Amino acid sequence: MRLMVFFDLPTLTKTELADYRNFRRFLIKNGFIMMQESVYCRLVLNNNSSKLLKNQIVKNLPRNGLVQLLQITEKQFVNIDYLVGKSKSNIISSDKRIIEI
Repeated sequence: MRLMVFFDLPTLTKTELADYRNFRRFLIKNGFIMMQESVYCRLVLNNNSSKLLKNQIVKNLPRNGLVQLLQITEKQFVNIDYLVGKSKSNIISSDKRIIEI
């Protein structure tokens, strides 16, 4: 499964800009990869790990703005159509299982 985070955060003041940077750093530190600006994605193994990650995201939410989460299956993720541009090479876009030793 994939957990996708979509966010639109204000960056007009220094505090808002700091919140934006901290939230983005949190996502990267926790294994999310940027698909597009303000769209991050991470592979999760099951519903339990997804719930734990969602709880961590809730604890690190910025004060203002919009943050949305979407959980999709690998089969759905692989079926993304790229209308303009190409997929990024650092995102695994296969429905095959990954085993890391």
